[in-house]
Amino acid sequence: MDAFESLMALLLAGEGYWTATSFKVNLTKDQKRAIGKPSMPRPELDVVAYKASTNEVLVVECKSFIDLRGLIFTNDSFGKPNLYILFLDGNRRKVVFKALARQMVNAGLCRPNPKIVLCLAAAHIADKTDRKGLIRFLDRIKAKLFDEAWVRNRLEQLSSTAYENETVHMVVKLLAKDDT
Repeated sequence: MDAFESLMALLLAGEGYWTATSFKVNLTKDQKRAIGKPSMPRPELDVVAYKASTNEVLVVECKSFIDLRGLIFTNDSFGKPNLYILFLDGNRRKVVFKALARQMVNAGLCRPNPKIVLCLAAAHIADKTDRKGLIRFLDRIKAKLFDEAWVRNRLEQLSSTAYENETVHMVVKLLAKDDT
């Protein structure tokens, strides 16, 4: 969902990251063959965030599921595995991240040899989800989780910052306003 991707980009920018949404990674034919998808279109990453001070690139896959059951992870697997290809296919992740690093360095968007970290942003995790199992899985593949609590905390922090002419800023300021 574009709205959640935009929100995550804004929140990460508040953490000192340069951000881009719907970032397309250019893969060569050989790279596409290496992941078993010779005719696939360019992979599109929900959010790419770069912090110059650490030379870190976050690749953030956003799953909002706000009015749905939520992100499901049970028995060490995702409820809809086809939505989590970068998390489940280590070879694809390696090829895409290598191409992403090269593309960003060549475009002057980051310094050479950035550390690339896969992240999962989940606005709603289903009640019956094994959160501990999800966190263990993400730790195993060295990925980060930005869950509902993380998003809520960053939104609350926004309410005490200087006003910016952004919809999110306006909404959090209005919700935090005390009329008494």
